[in-house]
Amino acid sequence: MRTWIVLLLWACAQQSVNAVALSRGPVRRKTKEIEGRQDKELLRRSKRGWMWKQFFVQEEYTGTENLYIGKLHSDMDKGDGTVMYVLTGEGAGTIFVIDANSGDLHATRSLDREEKPFYALRVQAVNKKTGLPLDPETEFIVKLHDINDNEPKFDKEVYTASVPERSHIGTYVTQVTAQDADDEMFGYNAKLAYSISQGHPYFSVEPNTGIIRTALGPSDMDREQREHYQVVIEAKDMAGQKGGLTGSTTVNISLTDVNDNPPRFTQSIYQFSVPELTKVGTSVGRIRAVDADVGRNAEMDYTVVGGDGLDVFDISTDKNTQEGILSLKKPLDYEKKKSYTLQIQVQNTHPDPRFLSLDAKDMTTVRVSVEDVDEPPQFEKISYILEVKEDAAVGTVIGSVSAVDPDILHSPVKYSIDRHTDVDRIFGVYAGNGSIFLQRPLDREELTWHNISMFATEFRYLDNPQQTSRVPVYIRVLDVNDNPPMLTSFHEFFVCENAKAGQKIQTISAVDPDDPVGGHHFLFFLAPESSVRANFSVRDNGDNTAGIFTRRTGYGRMHKSTHLVSVVISDGQFPMQSSTGTLTIRVCTCNRDGNMEMCNAEALTSSAGLSTGALVAILLCILILLLIVVLFAALKRQKKKEPLIISKEDVRDNVVSYNDEGGGEEDTQAFDMGALRHPEVMEESKLRRDILPSESLYPPPPLRRTKAPSRENADVRDFINQRVQENEGNPTAPPYDSLATYAYEGNGSVAESLSSLGSMSSEGDQDYNYLSEWGPRFRKLADMYRGEDSDWDS
Repeated sequence: MRTWIVLLLWACAQQSVNAVALSRGPVRRKTKEIEGRQDKELLRRSKRGWMWKQFFVQEEYTGTENLYIGKLHSDMDKGDGTVMYVLTGEGAGTIFVIDANSGDLHATRSLDREEKPFYALRVQAVNKKTGLPLDPETEFIVKLHDINDNEPKFDKEVYTASVPERSHIGTYVTQVTAQDADDEMFGYNAKLAYSISQGHPYFSVEPNTGIIRTALGPSDMDREQREHYQVVIEAKDMAGQKGGLTGSTTVNISLTDVNDNPPRFTQSIYQFSVPELTKVGTSVGRIRAVDADVGRNAEMDYTVVGGDGLDVFDISTDKNTQEGILSLKKPLDYEKKKSYTLQIQVQNTHPDPRFLSLDAKDMTTVRVSVEDVDEPPQFEKISYILEVKEDAAVGTVIGSVSAVDPDILHSPVKYSIDRHTDVDRIFGVYAGNGSIFLQRPLDREELTWHNISMFATEFRYLDNPQQTSRVPVYIRVLDVNDNPPMLTSFHEFFVCENAKAGQKIQTISAVDPDDPVGGHHFLFFLAPESSVRANFSVRDNGDNTAGIFTRRTGYGRMHKSTHLVSVVISDGQFPMQSSTGTLTIRVCTCNRDGNMEMCNAEALTSSAGLSTGALVAILLCILILLLIVVLFAALKRQKKKEPLIISKEDVRDNVVSYNDEGGGEEDTQAFDMGALRHPEVMEESKLRRDILPSESLYPPPPLRRTKAPSRENADVRDFINQRVQENEGNPTAPPYDSLATYAYEGNGSVAESLSSLGSMSSEGDQDYNYLSEWGPRFRKLADMYRGEDSDWDS
């Protein structure tokens, strides 16, 4: 029925358009023909008129035949069949077709306005025979009439929103929006109206805007009763009238929490038990309160507000679980109090006065029972301070400590000293009563305070360290006047020869290791032995110092260069202690200003600040250093000496390898002279450097004798033997081996004696040619002794 109404409206509109075209009258074109056509005609532009401008067609045509749109007609068409219409443009030939003879325009298929609302086409009338255009190409538009064929669609399939609980009626929640693809300019096809189909009576929606608001009051919107809501919103076109199309969406709405519920305890009474030896700060138990709110609104504070354990227990909040943690604030004692009762209060940390009173609190009762534990002994004090005089006799009791068993049994206690704190075992303790006594003498000047530790243990738990208590004991050693005052270190001064009577020489002072209560008060005066015929006097300054003054004018350095003055120093305490110090005063020559010019050695060293003992110590140190240097040089020199025998090939010949000339017969450092010792004095049991150790180890090398020793060598042997006997029989000889130089080379020496004592003939009479036969090592020596051109001849 609706489709027929639309077609009727379209037909009326088409007739009105045709009527307008007819009222204008036909527009004729005037043409001027040119003679001599000969298949060529020149057309002159003239006025023309078309009988169309735009066409309308309904979308979504469902007929089986092509949809007639309208008729195209040119003024040049006389109806004689010579005009042909040609269609071009959007969809020409596919969507739109034209009858070339009549100009009827048809649509070949159904069209969708939402896909394309209009089409621009062009048409031209041409001569059917020649194909020449009769009119310029003209454009027209085919518009599609909209029908309500699209339902509204929301921007989102699912919306999410939230609103605080306890909100008032009309509180804004969110807004939904839908779109309709139909033409909003044509009727009410795209006119939308919103409505709520699910979510009553909690929410409502504005029909024109799609804004969702709360529809119930604060008491009905309680998150603790219901937190989540699912609301379905519909959008209907045709302004919500019947026949309109509908689209829907879902809105998930959550109520956010507000602090509208106070915390509540889950129990009215809590009971805990705790051992009496529990350490301070230890957790006793946990209590729990619940709050229907969540997050920050569920945070709570616990407080101990009453009971007999306000100063013994404390409570705090576990931030993760919001539980109350009851902890110990002070030590417990079962023997004094066996149980406690506490009143605990809980309230919100962040109350909201809009929804909850500030006085919204909850109370509970907590009962704590103390459990009895076998405790170690307890000292009456946390530390002890005792005093004893330093002259107290061994065995003197200086004080005592006391500890008791806090348990009901009151077991006896044994006392002992921690020997790690009294390594020297100066103190002892009576195990039964805790009295501390001396085991060794004391000396305040050595150690003023003694810090020891005492143990107290029950007799039945002597082997259990857990049942032992410990307490520090500080023992102060009191001073007794048992040390005399002494002069300070410098006791030597000088006086000028020209000093006058009453002249001050020096100021002396004293020290005392004792520590009297009122401080030191020293007294200075001359000893009796120095008072007779005294040359000097002592004046006490009253400030623990005294001055030394001359008693006569002029002192003779040559007559007496040194004066000894004995001074007595007393401390004035009880019992009084005194000592005598001797001052050495030397007489020196001074200038007019009193400066020393000449004095004996002792006075000079004294004035320089060095005593005789210091100088002696310095000299001893220097002497020891010199001895160390000499010993080091001697050892270093001994290490530099090389053994005579380097090669083991022939020990008996004592052949030494060298590459330079010797220093002559006086050079005894170039080779080992031990080889010249007499063979009779050699001990066969000792390993000698100058003999062959064993024939089996070293086969003797072949010896070459060129000349027998002469008789003159007997004198040399006698001389050497005599010297050897004298050396061996000498009682003053050192008790260790020493090197003696002899002019004996041993039997069978080819070179005979090297000493000038056995040379009876001159060097020119001897034959030294055999030296060349000894090898290249002796070639230089042979050249020196050979011929008349040698150095000896010159």
